[in-house]
Amino acid sequence: MRAMPTLEHHGLVDMFRENPALAPHLLELLFHLDLPPYATVAVVEASLDQLTPVEFRADLALELRDAKGALVLSIVLEVQRDKDPRKKYSWPVYVVVARAQKRCPTIVLVVAPDAEVASWAGEKIDLGLGRGSIDPLVVGPAVVPVVTDQAVAEKETELAILSAAAHGNGPHGLDVALAALGALGRYDHEHAAVYFQIVYNALREPMRRALEALIMQRQTEGKATFPAFAQQLIDRGKREGLQEGKREGLQEGKREGELEGKRSVLFRLLARAGLALTEGERARIQECMDTATLDRWSENVLGAKSVSDVLF
Repeated sequence: MRAMPTLEHHGLVDMFRENPALAPHLLELLFHLDLPPYATVAVVEASLDQLTPVEFRADLALELRDAKGALVLSIVLEVQRDKDPRKKYSWPVYVVVARAQKRCPTIVLVVAPDAEVASWAGEKIDLGLGRGSIDPLVVGPAVVPVVTDQAVAEKETELAILSAAAHGNGPHGLDVALAALGALGRYDHEHAAVYFQIVYNALREPMRRALEALIMQRQTEGKATFPAFAQQLIDRGKREGLQEGKREGLQEGKREGELEGKRSVLFRLLARAGLALTEGERARIQECMDTATLDRWSENVLGAKSVSDVLF
């Protein structure tokens, strides 16, 4: 059974979907690869073939074309938050099938914020008897820089988010997280909330508490402006007179923000699938207070023919 995609999984995939140029940019910036000259980057259908089983559906597929429109590189992108031995069999499929269909060089690019998962994902995949192999490129802690400079975070916001997810629990964790969150002002509320959750959920408990305290302190001192989701956490904490009340407010704000982020992801997936919602169906999603149900509905969008196939 396939693992249920999380809000963070969808958020990271959408980061590359909505900014296709990010993938080749990271290949050049982090891996120092000389890519073939290209003029455009586009997201294409991630299903490798109509007859291919669903387990061979990648998270995202991108095509680089030159000025004449000829394909020069195909990138199959996967977001990997946990070890999954099946991927060592499916990733070679992505490469050879896409290469055969598109008749151009093809690579697998794996985004893995966790160091252990990234190390596992980067292992060479032997295709059999040492006669051939696949080497996935992995965007993980080993190659993602520690971004603490606010100017750099403003210029390379997606990289800053990846840096916070990868290094947020390290020695410079607070500085990395604050740099990423401080750069979210250019996003709308929906995207800012999702990206905040990517950073926040990557942090372990002690760092989360430290981040919440520092955000509240800086906001009180007027030293920083954070996205709306962070503001909700702060304001909720301020309304409580006792410290215990503040902690409860932060937890409730976090839960409401997580629900809002999951609803936003579901709405985007439904719109992308061309599934129109009635007022009743939209209200049902808005009123859903169970994160597991929202995750299940997001998973149901894949292959759904109607909204009723999703909301069951």
